[in-house]
Amino acid sequence: MTSAPRVAHLAHTTVAGGAELGLARMLRADPPWTASLLLPPEPAEDGVFADLPGSIPIHRIGVAQPYGASGASSVGAVAMGARLLAQAVATRTHRAFRQADLVVANSTRAAAYGALAATGSRTPFLVYLHDIMDRETLGGFGLRMMTKVVLPRADGVIANSQATLASAEPHLRRNAVREVMAGASGLTGRPRGTRAPGPLRVGMLARIDPWKGQLLLLDAFARAFPDGDEILEFAGGAPFGHADYADELRGRAEALGLAGRVRLLGHVDDVASLLRRWDVGVQASMRAEPLGFNVLEYLDAGLATVVAAEGGPAEWVHDGVNGLSFAPRDPEALAAALRRLGADGALRARLSEAAPRTPGLATDHAVAESHAEAYRRVLAHRR
Repeated sequence: MTSAPRVAHLAHTTVAGGAELGLARMLRADPPWTASLLLPPEPAEDGVFADLPGSIPIHRIGVAQPYGASGASSVGAVAMGARLLAQAVATRTHRAFRQADLVVANSTRAAAYGALAATGSRTPFLVYLHDIMDRETLGGFGLRMMTKVVLPRADGVIANSQATLASAEPHLRRNAVREVMAGASGLTGRPRGTRAPGPLRVGMLARIDPWKGQLLLLDAFARAFPDGDEILEFAGGAPFGHADYADELRGRAEALGLAGRVRLLGHVDDVASLLRRWDVGVQASMRAEPLGFNVLEYLDAGLATVVAAEGGPAEWVHDGVNGLSFAPRDPEALAAALRRLGADGALRARLSEAAPRTPGLATDHAVAESHAEAYRRVLAHRR
């Protein structure tokens, strides 16, 4: 195939989650394929996909795909199955699917109805894996769908980390194409410049969600800096029904006597400017993080980066080399890392200098080129 392949991308929501942001960035980065995007009818707003190039059509098809599938009851699982089947039929019969050279599912939910749509079809099907394949992450219904339906059907997978691929490996066909690459993270590769003077600023860039570990970081910050002028900032919206968790964080900060030094910023559009004023970026997820775009953004921005020593982040951050790591889910271990950085400006400077030189950091256009090569491998393999 000498012309640009026609790729139909499946996404189940327009809310600004990591998978959706990564796809939107990649599609804005002049990808070397002819793209189309298939979305459910709700939410009606195009959200993160609102500013895609006009050459990329957005098709609204099927039925709504509400959040909460991973915790669905048996009755909820039946309803979810019905929605997935309806979405699969709408996808299979849509002209963008029928005319595509390759169909790419961008999320676990999209992979579920995409695999059903692709069953019995000669159209190659690739899944971008953003989640570790386990019950805690996907729930019982989601795990069964991925391991029994999706992965056995996939002609190829792109995993966001070795940890993610390892969790999927037992369920893949022997001849399925396998690639590991980070998603488009909005990296600029530009020097950070001189930080404005002021108190130490610690931050977490992540949606407000209990599993992302904001409460763990808040407690560790309180242990590390009970007095002083250090500042903690949380940047991220609270989608998927987690507004109550944001209120819990505010209440906890007040109870710890930190209300004046802890700030919830909500969703931030200008991430580059935000990171330029932080000194320390933290990833503290409560279960193994498949990748964490925030980790790549911290490194690219030249922050002293602190991560839990498991999952995808541990593949990028090497303790004492380009960041610090701590024992997962351990507030005192995280507090110790924060205290160490707070007391040692030379260490912060050394890690800040090493962070942008981390091998593998790539611009969105470079990520798109890597995806294109994976797409060509799948197409060549099917031919």
